[in-house]
Amino acid sequence: MAQKINLLLNKKQIILLGFLFITSLFVSCTPSVIDSNVEIANRRWTYRNHISTPFEVKDNTKAYNIYFKLRHTADYKYANIFILAHFKDGKKMITRRYQYKLAKNDGEWLGSGSGNVFSYSLPMLTNHHFPRNGKFEIEIEQNMRDNPLLEVSDVGLLIEEAR
Repeated sequence: MAQKINLLLNKKQIILLGFLFITSLFVSCTPSVIDSNVEIANRRWTYRNHISTPFEVKDNTKAYNIYFKLRHTADYKYANIFILAHFKDGKKMITRRYQYKLAKNDGEWLGSGSGNVFSYSLPMLTNHHFPRNGKFEIEIEQNMRDNPLLEVSDVGLLIEEAR
């Protein structure tokens, strides 16, 4: 009888430890403010197709990291990409141009690959403090010579609390 009680206690302890472990994984994750992806129709990103992402900052005392997310096929013909990012806070707009390297000199893609598609999360702003709480918007447009820019399948933003 005592052996059965000890066995039951051990099972309960194992279940409790497993539950605490799984819970700690979720608690330690960095919460994201927004994680968006917009599919580019026919993999043809035109100048006029601005990807607009509205979001809300609830605590401007915290620092945030902002990433440009990109997915393209192996048929994308450049080793880089230029984008314009328009940061809007309702009153004013600030535009910044970014260039990101997507491939090594030998042509090997730097993004993580899944079949014929390569994904990137590229830093735009790190440890950024928003000036106030409230609603903001970031609008992304492609700034390459080609219009449309071919073989871009998805574009998005990831905004998360900095650690």
